[in-house]
Amino acid sequence: MEEKNRTLGELAGRLDRIQILAAAALFVLGLLSIYSAGAGFEGKGGSYAGRQLLWGVLSSAAFLVVVRIGYERLLQEGYALYGLSLALLLLSMLAVGMTVKGSQRWIDLGVFRFQPTEFAKIALILALAKHLCRYPPLKFASFLGGLAVAGLSGALVVIQPDIGSAMVCGVITLAAIVAAGAPARYPAGLLAAGGLLMPFAWGFLREYQKARIRVFIDPWSDPLGAGYNVIQSRIAVGSGGLLGAGFMGGSQSKLRFLPEPHTDFIFGVFSEEFGFVGALIMLILFGLLLWRLVEAGLRAKDLRAKVLIAGVSAWLWFQVVQSVGMSMGLLPITGLPLPLVSYGGSSLLSFSIALGLAQSVYISTVKSYK
Repeated sequence: MEEKNRTLGELAGRLDRIQILAAAALFVLGLLSIYSAGAGFEGKGGSYAGRQLLWGVLSSAAFLVVVRIGYERLLQEGYALYGLSLALLLLSMLAVGMTVKGSQRWIDLGVFRFQPTEFAKIALILALAKHLCRYPPLKFASFLGGLAVAGLSGALVVIQPDIGSAMVCGVITLAAIVAAGAPARYPAGLLAAGGLLMPFAWGFLREYQKARIRVFIDPWSDPLGAGYNVIQSRIAVGSGGLLGAGFMGGSQSKLRFLPEPHTDFIFGVFSEEFGFVGALIMLILFGLLLWRLVEAGLRAKDLRAKVLIAGVSAWLWFQVVQSVGMSMGLLPITGLPLPLVSYGGSSLLSFSIALGLAQSVYISTVKSYK
């Protein structure tokens, strides 16, 4: 009871400062890139950066609230929060949903809009952490039960369609199942089955999704169409050289050659202006953040906390790899944001909440040795 009754001030002294500093540094680098990228859109850099800064303040408040509440109390409401996320996903496909880039991913309330898929990732992690520890996936039936729980949100995300977020949910689920102690043959069999079914999935993809796969294989097959984004992003990353063109010196975003420079291809903007050295620093910061997440999971004695951290870590790892990879033309375009860096309130807020959960797990393992 003493742990639960600590004030936020007392908890602050036990926070993982390395995690906080890495996340804050990534956010600042993101603000700089958003401001620079927005300058190529009729001088909207200040507007974009200002809104992102406001979301940063709100996200910081949400982070502190989650730390204060603690992961254990939120896990108690895991099923309820998951049910709420499913309801929001359904709402996004009804009249209140807003269609963006061919997918109904937003709920527009007039004053603001948000992506329910981002918050569904958090709810999925909480639900799996609770379910997989209550029904460990040691037997095939309980393994299938865990997949069924995750499949509820996964199916709704695919229907939107948001294949990128569906892939994130799949990676989260796989990591959670492994962390919960499933025998290796179960996740291995799942991956093998997914690989065998991939050729059949082609017929269910929409034309723009097929085009993304085609241009991933050969961007120059449609250089002025589907391949344009990939080609311009490659040019942006490559033109940065060792030290880059300097802040506000990138031509790809300023001359509006690079599409979606403040969101999908933010890594291209940053790499062009800060070069290989800057890109390496950003990746090191992500590496530090991932290391601290994994460290918190390894130190936790609560299996639910381990599963929770596995889900958050897999989420961070996959979106960083995917976002950086698609900016360099190494992976297909999915539209996934670069965590803490890309412009977008929903993504920033949801991942800040996830970091708050991770900090709560870390705090629960730190004892006072004074």
